[in-house]
Amino acid sequence: MRPPDYTGGGLVNVVAELERRLSGTAPSPGLRDDLAALIPAAASYVLVLFDGLGDHQLGHPEAGPLRASRKAAIDASFPTTTTVSLASLATGRPPAGHGLLGYQLWLPETGGVVATIKWTTLWGEPVPYDYDHFLPETTWERLAAVGAEPIVLQPANFEGSPLTRVLYRGARFEGYHNMAEAAAAAADLAEPAGRLVVMYVPQVDFAAHVAGQQSKIYTEAMAVAAEVWLRLGLALPAGAVAVGIADHGHIDVPPGRRTTIARADHDHLTFAGDARVVFVHGDGAGLAERLPATWVPRAEMEHWWGPGPRHPEFDARAPDGVLVVDPGCAVLHRFSDDRLVGQHGGLTPEELEVPLLIAGPGRG
Repeated sequence: MRPPDYTGGGLVNVVAELERRLSGTAPSPGLRDDLAALIPAAASYVLVLFDGLGDHQLGHPEAGPLRASRKAAIDASFPTTTTVSLASLATGRPPAGHGLLGYQLWLPETGGVVATIKWTTLWGEPVPYDYDHFLPETTWERLAAVGAEPIVLQPANFEGSPLTRVLYRGARFEGYHNMAEAAAAAADLAEPAGRLVVMYVPQVDFAAHVAGQQSKIYTEAMAVAAEVWLRLGLALPAGAVAVGIADHGHIDVPPGRRTTIARADHDHLTFAGDARVVFVHGDGAGLAERLPATWVPRAEMEHWWGPGPRHPEFDARAPDGVLVVDPGCAVLHRFSDDRLVGQHGGLTPEELEVPLLIAGPGRG
């Protein structure tokens, strides 16, 4: 188990690398030299985010076009979960700096834990919040300020959602209705120089969660992801390069390896995070004796959220410690979805390491 690399080999460094190329500066280091050299110079870039596509998942038979474009493995942010990694892309900062520290996150100003995908309570009620100003200055605002246009290409029904408002302040929103449309739109949008187009591809994550990596729908989802990457690569204009990444990988956890925290423990402790790395507000050391997990107090893992200046609410939002769940297992609290096969959040290579994919010749 190791913390993510935020100094030259992680997601935050990918977006910093592209921001530096388009604007000349970024708040985090770009990719280290050997990784930066893998991305050709270009007039515009398409950053494709494959949700849930870990580097170790590229061995799937349907992943051929993705595997052929893989240049290296890089690290997701900690925890290895969607909203945390996407906030690193959206701000160019590690989690310590952007403040979105976990999928289920204790926000004192709301009086509870917020599930940050849909911005609801853990039992599904909407949480009123100033979504537009949750994050600090965004990558998109900085790019726009120097005339480099940022565009986010997402499913059309995401427009105006709380998470879209949290993540994409300062970017132009473009919606799509199917993946063939998305690939064509991304290529068209990348035609003018000085653009960063960010395209989101959700299918692999959904299929892995609900059915696991041995399922038919996972095979279908991988085929969709591979097809959209292939279509995009063929359609890219001469001056553009596509950079493919992911927010985290996945592991399958069968029902017999999912353990639920006792109801009595909820009386004096508050739980958040993910099923593979459970955030505990309170002293959770004793829980590790009864669960397939290791207790790590905050003092020993704060660097997992990255270096640099901390968000002003870091201390208020961070847990007192985390339960790092054993490989192949999941630990659930009373509001967790116990039906999910695919899980993530931890620091195993399968969850942490994501691919760096490159398509298109570029032209500086």
